[in-house]
Amino acid sequence: MKLYNSASHREEEFVPNEPGKVKMYTCGPTVYHFAHIGNLRSYIMEDVLEKYLRYVGYDVKRVMNITDVGHLTSDGDTGDDKMLKGAKREHKTVMEIADFYTKAFFADCGKLNIKTPDVVEPATHCIGEFIKVIKALIEKDYAYEAGGNIYFDTSKLDKYYIFGDVSEEDLEVGVREGVEADGNKRNKADFVLWFTKSKFDDQELKWNSPWGVGYPGWHIECSCISMKHLGEKLDIHCGGIDNQFPHHTNEIAQSEAYLGHKWCNYWFHVHHLNTTNGKMSKSKGEFLTVSLLEEKGYDPLVYRFFCLQSHYRKSLVFSWENLDNAKQAYDKLVSRAAALLKEADGKVDAAAFESLKAGFTAAMDDDINTSNAVTALYDVLKADTNAATKLALIEDFDKVLSLGIVANAKKLAAQQQSADIPAEVMELVEQRKQARAAKDFALADKLRDEIAALGYAIRETRQGTEITKL
Repeated sequence: MKLYNSASHREEEFVPNEPGKVKMYTCGPTVYHFAHIGNLRSYIMEDVLEKYLRYVGYDVKRVMNITDVGHLTSDGDTGDDKMLKGAKREHKTVMEIADFYTKAFFADCGKLNIKTPDVVEPATHCIGEFIKVIKALIEKDYAYEAGGNIYFDTSKLDKYYIFGDVSEEDLEVGVREGVEADGNKRNKADFVLWFTKSKFDDQELKWNSPWGVGYPGWHIECSCISMKHLGEKLDIHCGGIDNQFPHHTNEIAQSEAYLGHKWCNYWFHVHHLNTTNGKMSKSKGEFLTVSLLEEKGYDPLVYRFFCLQSHYRKSLVFSWENLDNAKQAYDKLVSRAAALLKEADGKVDAAAFESLKAGFTAAMDDDINTSNAVTALYDVLKADTNAATKLALIEDFDKVLSLGIVANAKKLAAQQQSADIPAEVMELVEQRKQARAAKDFALADKLRDEIAALGYAIRETRQGTEITKL
């Protein structure tokens, strides 16, 4: 299996620190608003990566943070805390905002078949860990106090920016949105580890620290939460491409300064979801959510399929036309699977299964190439093998792709069947189902005879109850 490593700028064979085990960290959401579908593209692709690692036999432990404090409206350590901004917008407390949008985030993930990580840790639960690491960085002379805040001193590093070339202008602002220069910094690239009451006095969440009452900077959170649950050596760190600088750059700086050795081996970055006007973001007003997709009649899994049709390292352009094209393709896949369900009483052809599966694993081993993995799915449908084998392969691939094709095919098949069968017969079928569930087999046999008297036969199959006209 090969992965593109953003830190080395090339594809590398994936070899975890400990054979058979993978320690994986995912940057979680800042829970001040709903996640837009651009945010969720990253979580979909990270979900595919995790599931594929499990699929090929790795024991994966995945950790994700919830940022409920410390993330300012700019990455240059200026502006309101995003959580405070959300609380002001909705006239609620920060913790009420955090609770509501954390639940909303995981509800959206559920609709997209995104697995919840093994560990989910809010930043507010780890203040002690942040203080411990910051104290150590000060003792090692990697951090300093200025203007009431604690800063990481990037001049102490041999190399600060590892993900690629960066301009002087980028180092000065260090962000994606407008930033004012911080006069407390010794160097343009320095970043805040801890804010005290000298700044943002309206901050709702504050804690005692050796440097005064205050709260952590955003970047320290992920380092400490990862080390708390995954130890000193991390296999894979995931996130959106916009997290490369400054967030992930700062994570590496502070983590390796604290640990004294390399921290993470592989960096997995998912590229932007763009609209025709550029990158999708909340600040631009292009606020497309899973709920909005549902309101417009789209199954959220259509959006997941839309994302999987493109490689994670390519920017993806969203438009309603493109989503409609994905919906048509997805609906055809479901329809073809529904047709297979009617024929799938044979045995799985083991040789054909392994041959077709090899095409899927080859695609996924090639830097999680989901576009080619979807092609492998189409290859199954076109293959010269029986329906049982095709269905088994679709279900097998779906352990990774999580598109729900067979589940939706069963629903479609049931709808198609019930549409052609009189309501009287369907009512008797439902009564028989309830009788079987209650283990009243005498009543079930009686109802079967009544159904037969109306001209229909029923039988139980692996896919459910099948009704045919006599």
